[in-house]
Amino acid sequence: MNIVLGICGSIAAYKSATLVRLLVKAGANVKVVMTTDATNFITPLTLSTLSKNPVLVDYFIPETGEWNNHVELGLWADIMLIAPASANTLAKMANGLCDNLLMGVYLSAKCPVYFAPAMDLDMWKHTATQENIDKLQSFGNVLIPPGSGELASGLHGEGRMAEPEEIIAFLSAEIKKKLPLADKKVLVTAGPTYEAIDPVRFIGNHSSGKMGFAIADELAKLGADVTLIAGPSAQISKQLAVKRINVTSAAEMLDACLQNFEGSQVCVMSAAVADYTPVTIAQQKIKKQDADFSIDLKKTTDILSKLGSQKKAGQILVGFALETDNEEINAIDKLQRKNLDFIVLNSLNDEGAGFKKDTNKITIIDRDLQKTAYPVKSKDEVALDICNKIIALLNK
Repeated sequence: MNIVLGICGSIAAYKSATLVRLLVKAGANVKVVMTTDATNFITPLTLSTLSKNPVLVDYFIPETGEWNNHVELGLWADIMLIAPASANTLAKMANGLCDNLLMGVYLSAKCPVYFAPAMDLDMWKHTATQENIDKLQSFGNVLIPPGSGELASGLHGEGRMAEPEEIIAFLSAEIKKKLPLADKKVLVTAGPTYEAIDPVRFIGNHSSGKMGFAIADELAKLGADVTLIAGPSAQISKQLAVKRINVTSAAEMLDACLQNFEGSQVCVMSAAVADYTPVTIAQQKIKKQDADFSIDLKKTTDILSKLGSQKKAGQILVGFALETDNEEINAIDKLQRKNLDFIVLNSLNDEGAGFKKDTNKITIIDRDLQKTAYPVKSKDEVALDICNKIIALLNK
């Protein structure tokens, strides 16, 4: 998201460095606007380095003859956050006074505005301050309440700006409420499984887990509470909120799925689970011999079929079919046998699809056998297409 961070003249401005760092780490594009007094507490250089954007203080730039367009900046922002918000700035906001760039941006903003006050106890409790806060809230601005503790004056009480971690948590919760998958519990599987032959060797496949991780990240971005069951994979979730459960074998993945499926409203089974596993696992490394060597295999439990048989009304179950021949026929058969709501078909015959690639080419087939074919896209874009299909089903 695009976030304008306004910083006012307050000792709490020292927390702004951490706040900018956390916003950027969370994936936000941050532009900082400071009042002149704020620069006495923390330097623009520090904040521009952390935000990777120029810090704006004044309307005009005398050295270049240019000006900072407050209207464009106000329209650019998805969120405006003023932290710390001093008593002086709160009064200006409440009464529409526009004597600095920060106020110009505030009065031009079309986005939600959040403010985190920072001031001494008596200033915070003053009737004028409280009336200004009430007025701002009546405008639709959102208060991030201050904490209580030791203040710069030596007094103890309310008025401390919320800690940067608390502000991030507050914004995350507010943003999540408005997302299409807010409060939906989703289970995703990704990656391969490894079936042990001995302590050294295993039977596996070429799945990297990229597609499943992209789906889990996209679902989390859309507000879902995501549990990701991942086979051996070097992939890392971009979304910190994704809860990851690591497994190795098909049996371990089955156990993890059964433990988490019942409480999930949506389940996306994108893992490449082994169909067979050795009947016996050697306890010691098998030594090479002159004679030929064979391994007896047995079928693994079909996790998707198992979940399909347990699926309750209202649950959405999504499967994947990677095919090399008779693609649609095989995918439809799998869709119907395993009680899926839709299946994502891709073919190794399609250029840009398959294991370990950053792109994929899919066709979605639903229960009514309606087919939607997509061109080659990045796996992140494919993940969004799959998530949009899930949202459409949830909204039916």
